[in-house]
Amino acid sequence: MRVLEDDLFPSTPGKVKIERAGTMNRQLHRCFASTSTMFLWALFLVAMTASYLSFQSFVDTSSKYFAASWGGLHWERQIRASAAPRRPPGSAAGAGMSVLVTGAAGFVGTHCSLALRKRGDGVVGIDNFNAYYDPSLKKARKALLSSHGVFVVEGDINDGRLLAKLFDVVPFTHVLHLAAQAGVRYAMENPASYVHSNIAGLVTLLEACKDADPQPAIVWASSSSVYGLNDKVPFSERDRTDQPASLYAATKKAGEEITHTYNHIYGLSITGLRFFTVYGPWGRPDMAYFSFTRNILQGKPITVYRGKDHVDLARDFTYIDDIVKGCLGSLDTAGKSTGTGGKKRGPAPYRIFNLGNTSPVTVPNLVSILEKHLRVKAKKNVVEMPGNGDVPFTHANISLAREQLGYKPTTNLDVGLKKFVKWYLSYYGYTRGSKNFRQ
Repeated sequence: MRVLEDDLFPSTPGKVKIERAGTMNRQLHRCFASTSTMFLWALFLVAMTASYLSFQSFVDTSSKYFAASWGGLHWERQIRASAAPRRPPGSAAGAGMSVLVTGAAGFVGTHCSLALRKRGDGVVGIDNFNAYYDPSLKKARKALLSSHGVFVVEGDINDGRLLAKLFDVVPFTHVLHLAAQAGVRYAMENPASYVHSNIAGLVTLLEACKDADPQPAIVWASSSSVYGLNDKVPFSERDRTDQPASLYAATKKAGEEITHTYNHIYGLSITGLRFFTVYGPWGRPDMAYFSFTRNILQGKPITVYRGKDHVDLARDFTYIDDIVKGCLGSLDTAGKSTGTGGKKRGPAPYRIFNLGNTSPVTVPNLVSILEKHLRVKAKKNVVEMPGNGDVPFTHANISLAREQLGYKPTTNLDVGLKKFVKWYLSYYGYTRGSKNFRQ
């Protein structure tokens, strides 16, 4: 019996193994139980983190939406009201256009928007109010536009969502594209701004126009700078424009090539306008006539550049009212775009015009006219023109614009500067015979 019992029951060492195995099983069970608990806690923490991040993303998105300067029912009502033409259907001038004006708070943009609104067209502006020059001047122009019923959206033409929304709210018949990074010399300081605005911004706008239904006709501002180192005068639209003298000129030339591509592929009606040295009330402070006026009144010297061999620089100065006539004439004769849903259905107009005054005036003569109207003698520093992208002269041949747009400039430099000086003294609060001059 004992043998059998010994056979039936393990020996003492065997019992120890069983006890050890049981202990190990209990430890493993505890270990797995602990691991499972940690895993569940980890899952819980991951879920909580994901929920927090989702909520934070929602809050950030909502904050951006509510902080945005555009969007919402009230904003859309303002857009529609501003874009509504006020010319009665069947009138001699037609039913009126709905025009999106980019760079509306700029110099040319403000004047064109006012002229369009005055004759009964619907106008909506867009401007990013950048700090290239005093933003307060742009804000003052915006206030002027608002007083005449023109709503200006604060936004960038590189914002494709904003542009798509504008075209969704209003079926614009025309776009007057005047937004750009201006200035020849500034390109040496901030070249990226020219690519951003004059190339990338242009493409973003053209994409929005291409996708719009209906597609608008486009009139946009190129520049006389595209003639670059061309020495044939007067400059004609048929002349070569493949030798730009500045990055600004190169971006405007690129713009002409880009717009031609969109006309060819997508059937956008496009008119490019080569402006020649625009001046007048509400002008740009970086322009020579403007800075000369400021410095002369403040008793500071002005810098007058000369070309090689002491040749005086000359510009085809064009008064703002004449430029506005050319812009509106271009809009009126633009012809329709032919694309639908981003697809071309037939050929569309593609045009380029010079808008100048055809009467170049030397810079010393410009200074003399300012001295006469300001009744103050200028302190002049005459120096050789640096290699900063400026060209020695500009002179427009406007025969094509005269023939196709009825363009005819009527304001000479003496009359135009007199009007500018009157505005300048009024805007900046200068009183003759007094040193009280704020600017």
